Parts: sequence; structure tokens; C-alpha cells
Amino acid sequence: MPRRRSLRLCREIGDAASCAKKGQKAPQGYYNVEVMLGNVAKSRGEVGVCGSCMDARGLADTDITEGAKRSALAELADWTIWADKVLTF
Repeated sequence: MPRRRSLRLCREIGDAASCAKKGQKAPQGYYNVEVMLGNVAKSRGEVGVCGSCMDARGLADTDITEGAKRSALAELADWTIWADKVLTF
């Protein structure tokens, strides 16, 4: 059986950078994106947050959820080349 690549990446760009902010208090019945990104990290995935987008929104490295890291467009390009499939939305 060929080796299968697992879901590895999640990239937060623009206003989505704030989705990685730790300490979110989503109302009951709503998705908590911080928890969802944490689940990606716990599954040995990588969560990259655009560093320029973080700076524009006043987010420091210490403000983002555990398992997420400051990233750059060069890493996004590397991940895109590496991936078998790329989903955008």
C-alpha cells in the first residue's frame, strides 16, 4: 500500500490570523476555532499563522494558541509544493 500523506497544515492569513488567538470564549453552540486548531496540532499537524498578518492585528507570538506558530509566505509556498492536494476557502 502506498504511503499516505496525512493532513499536515493549516494556514491562517489576513483576518483569519485572529482565529489562532488563545483564550477564545465562543458562545455555546458556536465553533471554537482555537480548539479546532489545537486538534490539528494534537494530530501532529502544523498550524502556521502569517507573521505579517499577526503584526497588522497586534498579535504577539505569545497571543496565539498552543501548537500554532508564526509563519511566512515562504513556508506556505513550501507546504503547497509538498501537498498532494490543496484546499482553499
